[in-house]
Amino acid sequence: MVAPVVPTPAPAPRPAIKANPRAAIAARTLRNDRWWVSPAISFAVLSAFVIYATWAAFDNGNYYVKPYISPFYSPCLAHICGAATTHGNTGVPPHLSIFGAWWAISPAIIILIFPLGFRMTCYYYRRAYYRAFWMSPPACAVAEPHKSYSGETRFPLIMQNVHRYFFYAGLVFNAILTYDAIAAFVTPRAASYGGGYVGLGSFVLLTNAVLLWLYSASCHSCRHIVGGRLKHFSKHPVRYKMWGIVSKLNAKHMQLAWMSLIFVALTDVYVRLAASGALGHGRWI
Repeated sequence: MVAPVVPTPAPAPRPAIKANPRAAIAARTLRNDRWWVSPAISFAVLSAFVIYATWAAFDNGNYYVKPYISPFYSPCLAHICGAATTHGNTGVPPHLSIFGAWWAISPAIIILIFPLGFRMTCYYYRRAYYRAFWMSPPACAVAEPHKSYSGETRFPLIMQNVHRYFFYAGLVFNAILTYDAIAAFVTPRAASYGGGYVGLGSFVLLTNAVLLWLYSASCHSCRHIVGGRLKHFSKHPVRYKMWGIVSKLNAKHMQLAWMSLIFVALTDVYVRLAASGALGHGRWI
């Protein structure tokens, strides 16, 4: 005789889970440390750099003194770069007249679009100016003043996705600035000094180029391009070695970002002082 099938009783309905609101804490944060110091420093340094770079870009003068050229103005792509009267007696910088005589604005405006785009979309700098300027959020465990948050899914922040392409452009400018640094030591730019030249500015330009390469190499996009999509590192030993080197640099990305940012401004200051006559060329050999 077959035993009757006893239907399994339906499970008891689970109680509805209600989303609890945020904790009703009147204080903006319960942190008692100086959490505001970091965003305040970021705000001050970034603001100072933007103000100085904007002024230097529109100044359109004292950006070249043989054999040094400011990183803000290299490569000089406008026809006005060849006007010696624009730069006094400091010489005519190497230039490509891609933008003809109709371009009357500073040539730096053409150039700074790409390095600025690279830094503005950089993962670290996003964090820095999101916290320092937009307070989104200003620090960990500190409530932000905004009522809603859409992340980088809407305009204009969705444009941050072009970071990789600005990274490629940044590499081109790094190569150009490296050439400028080498040209500050040897021919053809130093030809009037007998084919060789060693001065303080030579090492300033060289240090600037090295820091920019380190900053670019430590970039998150660079790390992903080198080995981010590999499934088997054992099949790509060379790329795995490169990925390991870039990963170590990536851990120092914040420090390299600030060092390269400050030093590129100091490099422009040095060239500007030398071109204006306020500072000697600092030639050693």
